[in-house]
Amino acid sequence: VQLQASGGGLVQAGGSLRLSCAASGRTFSTYFMGWFRQAPGKEREFVAAIGWSDGSTSYADSVKGRFTISRDNAKNTVSLQMNSLKPEDTAVYYCAARPPSTSTYRYWGQGTLVTVSS
Repeated sequence: VQLQASGGGLVQAGGSLRLSCAASGRTFSTYFMGWFRQAPGKEREFVAAIGWSDGSTSYADSVKGRFTISRDNAKNTVSLQMNSLKPEDTAVYYCAARPPSTSTYRYWGQGTLVTVSS
């Protein structure tokens, strides 16, 4: 699986951005997909994830209620809608794929930079 993230940019606090991740590979629909982020000087952290079968989702507490993850298996894409952005959301955002029956995200996109100005 190859992943290509896009949609990052500069936005003012309170604004919105939509990140997209395009995946290649015939088995995309069976993978658990996630978004992570890494702010300058900080470790990479989990943001959101979505299951492959029932579309179940999970979110970091810091983004719950503001971010929404979704996927379109027909188009091999996963998206992250980010609303009410805060300066602390500034980071490089990565999409990742976890093969079925595993506990590790094995495939990673190249990252897209999100900058939120105050």
